Amino acid sequence: MKAVLYICHGSRVKKGREEALAFIEQSKPLIDMPIQEACFLELAEPTMEQGFARCIAQGATEIIVFPFLLLAAGHAKKDIPLELNRIQAQFPQVRIHYADPLGVHEAIVDILIERMKEKQLPIESDATVLIVGRGSSDPQTKADFTRVVQLFRSKTKLNDVNICYLAAATPKFSTELKRLANKKTSQLWVLPYLLFTGILMKSMEKEIQSLRTTEHIYLCKYLGYHPRLRDIMAVCIQEAERKEGWRHA
Repeated sequence: MKAVLYICHGSRVKKGREEALAFIEQSKPLIDMPIQEACFLELAEPTMEQGFARCIAQGATEIIVFPFLLLAAGHAKKDIPLELNRIQAQFPQVRIHYADPLGVHEAIVDILIERMKEKQLPIESDATVLIVGRGSSDPQTKADFTRVVQLFRSKTKLNDVNICYLAAATPKFSTELKRLANKKTSQLWVLPYLLFTGILMKSMEKEIQSLRTTEHIYLCKYLGYHPRLRDIMAVCIQEAERKEGWRHA
């Protein structure tokens, strides 16, 4: 019997964990799979191992592992595969398929634009935009964000679009925020490229509040578990189902 195991990032903030689990519950009817369980990579339970055990207890002999992450950085390439190797050794009878994370997608850029429009303010043609990523030492992260910026510029026709990171990559959020705020631009839109609320969102709010003036700075809502992500998730799972099974080291 087949199963899907959704691996969410995990957060110390309860609301972040609840948002992830609620989104998956709402998505389950759209995914044609008899067994569906969710777990967390870190900072919360159920763990990956507990998630696997729940699938197997319901009769799963084949499990599609979906890393519910925005990009294919360190967690998707290293942390989850390492844990998969360990778990596969415990359950060698179970066939595993490893799905790709959400990746760069036009629909996700559309959500960014939607977050801007939620402010119900006219977006000026010379507005400055700062897209904020979580950050990673993986060079693919910067390549992915270059594509995000290209898509965003193409869809909005805005030219002054910048990228920064909250950790593990440069330019840093605090540095870019101050640089752009000092430009005295008419509007500075700050767009968090994050799935869930948490410590990082709170730190961004504090950083903006520490500036001398914030009248022209608009911090938008994080991407969140938007309904449009379900279609991307379904495609990732379907593609993984056709892949050759996971081979552990």
